[in-house]
Amino acid sequence: MGIDTSCKIGKLQLTTPIIAASGCFGYGTEYSEICDLKAFGAIVTKTITPQPRVGNSTPRIWETPNGGMLNSIGLANVGIDCYIKQKLPELKNYPTKIIVSIAGNTISEYGEMVEKLDASDVWAALEINISCPNVKEGGISFGTNTRMTQDLVKICREKTTRPIIVKLTPMATSLSEIAKVCEDNGADAVSLVNTYVGMAIDIYSLKPRIATITAGYSGPPIKPMALARVWEVVNAVSIPVIGMGGICCGEDAIEFFLAGATAIEIGTMIYVEPNIAKNILNDITHYCTLKNLVSTSQLAGLFLKTREFNTTCTISG
Repeated sequence: MGIDTSCKIGKLQLTTPIIAASGCFGYGTEYSEICDLKAFGAIVTKTITPQPRVGNSTPRIWETPNGGMLNSIGLANVGIDCYIKQKLPELKNYPTKIIVSIAGNTISEYGEMVEKLDASDVWAALEINISCPNVKEGGISFGTNTRMTQDLVKICREKTTRPIIVKLTPMATSLSEIAKVCEDNGADAVSLVNTYVGMAIDIYSLKPRIATITAGYSGPPIKPMALARVWEVVNAVSIPVIGMGGICCGEDAIEFFLAGATAIEIGTMIYVEPNIAKNILNDITHYCTLKNLVSTSQLAGLFLKTREFNTTCTISG
C-alpha cells in the first residue's frame, strides 16, 4: 500500500500537501501544459485586487547571485470583476483545488471582494494577503497590526463559509501574536512566510537593480529564517500552518513538515523547475517509507516540541 499524502486544512481536503504559491503560478492556466498539476494539492492564483493594476515600473525582478530573487511586481492583475468573469471559469475542471489570493487597500475592500467571489463555485479556499498597506491608516501593513488583522479576518469570515487561509508577513514583530489573532477570529489556517524586504545596487551604474529600490526577497537563502518563523507559529496556534520560503527540494520540504507544517507552498523554485512538485512529492513519500510511516501527516510527530529541548548553549574553544 502506498503512502497516504492527503491533508486537511479546515474543510479543505487536499490529495497532496504541496501547494503552488501565489504569484508564481500566474492565474493558474500558464503552467497547465508544462507540469503535472496532480502533484499539487492546490494552486494559489496570483493575488487579485479590487481594481486592475498594471504593477510597478521595470526593472522589477532581479535574480541575486546566491540563488534568491528580488521582485517588486506590484500586484499586477486584471482586477476582481474580470478575474471572476474570465479567469476563474478556465480553472473549473482542473485536477487540483483552486485557492484564490486577494488583497485590498482597506478592510472594507477585502469584505467586498470575498462577497463577490462567494457566488462562484470554482474555488475551494481563500488566501488573504495581509502584507499590504491600509491606505486609510497611513500605509501601515495589515499584517503587522493586531487590531487591523482582527478586523480584516473577521469581515472575511462573515462573507464566506469556505476555508480562509491568512498569509503572514515575516516583518511582523510578533508573528505568533498575529497568527493567534487570525485563529481567534475565524481563520482556518495561516501560511508563512511572505517575502522579506531586500534590495540590490548596480555598483557600476550606481542605480538600484529594482525600480522601487526595495523589493520582496525570496528563494533558497531565506529558508532557515522562514523555517524558524513557521516553528514559532506552530507552537502558538492550533490551526494548520502552511510553510513556505526557500523550498527547493524534498529535504527542504521535509524540514518544514518536521517543524509542524501541515502543508507547504512552493514559489520561486517553480520558475527553475516547473515540475518540482512531482519531484518533491516523490522525495517525501520515499522518506516516509524509510521511516516506516504510512502517511505524510505523521512527519510532524517525528520532531520534539520546543519545551522538550534543552535550550542552554555552551560555546567552547
